[in-house]
Amino acid sequence: MNDPIGDMLTRIRNAQLRGKSTVSTPASKLRAWVLDVLADEGYIRGYEEGKNELGHPTLEISLKYFDGTPVIRELKRVSTPGRRVYMGAKEIPQVRQGLGVSIVSTPKGVMSDANARSQNVGGEVLCTVF
Repeated sequence: MNDPIGDMLTRIRNAQLRGKSTVSTPASKLRAWVLDVLADEGYIRGYEEGKNELGHPTLEISLKYFDGTPVIRELKRVSTPGRRVYMGAKEIPQVRQGLGVSIVSTPKGVMSDANARSQNVGGEVLCTVF
């Protein structure tokens, strides 16, 4: 797999289209950090670590719905393995005039765009969520 974050975002998108309550993805630290930001911002209920039938570590993501519609309306990958997108603290874009969130990987950890601006750190823009 070349793009693990893109794979996780696609799994979340597909599960929400099918109306699933949970979705499973292979575990990694970066995926867990991205899920921490999504949970802090209120886009998912949370996640739990587990193991699949082969004994490999997985993350079970609990999706969030409001009146039967997914809370996450749009989930886009910005920086890909073939084209990395780095931005300074002042350059990080606001998603839908601040209604959405950009997830940024900074030297101080993975955080939302608002936290990155407040701590005055830039980094790789992983994805945008609305």
